[in-house]
Amino acid sequence: MRLTTKGRFAVTAMIDLAMRQDKGPVTLAGISRRQEISLSYLEQLFGKLRRHEIVESVRGPGGGYNLARRPEDVTVADIIIAVDEPLDATQCGGKGNCQGADHEAGLQCMTHDLWSTLNAKMVEYLDSVSLKDLVDQQRHKAAEQRVVSVVRPHVVV
Repeated sequence: MRLTTKGRFAVTAMIDLAMRQDKGPVTLAGISRRQEISLSYLEQLFGKLRRHEIVESVRGPGGGYNLARRPEDVTVADIIIAVDEPLDATQCGGKGNCQGADHEAGLQCMTHDLWSTLNAKMVEYLDSVSLKDLVDQQRHKAAEQRVVSVVRPHVVV
């Protein structure tokens, strides 16, 4: 699995979208401003997310994006796979064409099984984390921060 900027930004943008969509379609300009991600980059990512039926676009005044599925039905793996290359930690692209292996004999490198197993574990974990889980986590953090600021108000002298 390759966790690139594309994947990280897509997950961040999807959390932002999921946290705000109850008020109507969410604009990419708003996500861009809040998350400090280039608008043109978000347009590319959301084009891919739309093609994978993770988001849907709403045109016209008041338009933007909504989730195409319930947050509990979208996993982090879904998002990363939609915007990125396949999840693969091997150097061979999963084809057994490993760097340093005896290609003529069709052999894999000595660590191929290690990286293949890592791929499977990463996909398994990211497939177990839903967008709803991440939204709930962010809301919980925000609630904790509000409690801390009420308990210890910021005093300027």
